[in-house]
Amino acid sequence: MEQTKSTWVTRALNKVEVVGNKLPDPAMIFFICLVVVWVFSAIFSQMTFSALDPRTGEAIIINNLLTGDSLADFLSRMVTIFTGFAPLGVVLVAMLGVGVAEHSGFISAGLKRMLDWTPRALLTPMVVLVAIVSHTATDAGYVLVIPLAGVIFYAMGRHPLAGIAAAFAGVSGGFSANFVPSAIDPLLQSFTQEAARIIDPTIMVNPLNNWAFNSASSLLVVGIAWYLTDKVIEPRLKSVEVDGDPKEIPKFEDLNPKQTKALRWAGLSMLLGIVALVVVLVPETSPMRDAEGSLASFNAPVMRSIVPIIFLLFLIPGVVYGYMSGTYQSTKDMINSMTKAMNGMSYYIVMAFFCALFIDAFGKSNLGALMAIEGAQFLKALSLPAMVTIVGIVYLTAFVNLFVGSSSAKWALLGPVFVPMLMQLGISPDLAQIAYRVGDSSSNIVTPLLPYFPLVVIYCQRYCKSTGIGTLLSLMLPYSIALLILWTAFLLLYWTIGLPLGVGASYVYPAL
Repeated sequence: MEQTKSTWVTRALNKVEVVGNKLPDPAMIFFICLVVVWVFSAIFSQMTFSALDPRTGEAIIINNLLTGDSLADFLSRMVTIFTGFAPLGVVLVAMLGVGVAEHSGFISAGLKRMLDWTPRALLTPMVVLVAIVSHTATDAGYVLVIPLAGVIFYAMGRHPLAGIAAAFAGVSGGFSANFVPSAIDPLLQSFTQEAARIIDPTIMVNPLNNWAFNSASSLLVVGIAWYLTDKVIEPRLKSVEVDGDPKEIPKFEDLNPKQTKALRWAGLSMLLGIVALVVVLVPETSPMRDAEGSLASFNAPVMRSIVPIIFLLFLIPGVVYGYMSGTYQSTKDMINSMTKAMNGMSYYIVMAFFCALFIDAFGKSNLGALMAIEGAQFLKALSLPAMVTIVGIVYLTAFVNLFVGSSSAKWALLGPVFVPMLMQLGISPDLAQIAYRVGDSSSNIVTPLLPYFPLVVIYCQRYCKSTGIGTLLSLMLPYSIALLILWTAFLLLYWTIGLPLGVGASYVYPAL
């Protein structure tokens, strides 16, 4: 595939890459935003506004954060602002369990077995489905499923780049589609709840508020990627020679008997864990229900235990697989797996520190509330239908995603603006979060700023030496366009029918 033959799309995306590379690191962006909030709070605190604060019913007042008292208060609370930042604990606890499952080899073995049992005719949809499910293990899809898809496609006589493209579409393009709840769900929910409390300090957002829509979206993503891979991408690759070094092309290695036995028992332990959970939840007197006997309410212990449940459901089978396969020889090996998982979260912790300070200042200044109220008034004046507004959020997010790769970082920046503004228009935080996730996922696969994008290029180069960024972009662009258009249309149809978004979720604010 000629890399020198540039199209206008490639040239445009290359310009996006140049501009994006000039942006500061996300952690530094939050620090800059913090300083900007301080400065603007001092400026706007000198002005009076007629907009009414929905929390008090009085004219909104901007608090100056650059006074001596405000700065002293900020310094005295800095540690507790950070340690009390809801997304921090959510992510770290979930990753402890997922880390054991990943580093013990349990997740790797399970994905290999799923693909090994797949008939040739169903290879593409199974690759995409496995890629979608791999989100549960955070980065496992990028480091395992994508290269493994290339190996399996090549072993079955199909073009390996088609397999890599299909898996990349599932892992990254379908990032917000999954049947299985994962750490990203409570992570985004925590940001959404913090943003919603700018308007309603008592509001509760359920961690599984998007689960039903995400599950239905999985079928859509599989269908889109299946059609494009088999009917568009692979036929186009027929003229592309596989000229990689045979020594560099990875071989598909099946599980040995010991690993197979370990996987069987680990899978059984996970199944037993799920059964045990169901048994505990079913009785009307279950301690996991709230005082009224409901499992779905925000006060139900089970809803407050989503992250610990994810932790246990991955920890237990991970430990079983580790010991039975020989990966673990002692408890120290298990602790080392948790340590490795935390090592991978070090950057997130740094980013979370600055993010927590920014969100706290943004809320205390009342600038977020002012922007939300004034923005809502502007949108009301335009008299745009709610669906048009949501489509605008989807496409704006997709555009911003070209410059800021981290999903949580973008939502931490956009959520405090989008969520309160849409709440003022009667649109729920649950629907706002879904609109964000659709836009975020759709353009993931066409931004070279995605941290794993260069890695996917390297996977392709194992088979086709001339593969470059432009090559991969040209492969993934059809997926991105189709996902953005069809997924947005699917959201509108889903909304029109009134199907449930998730647990404890609604389309409108306040909830009916």
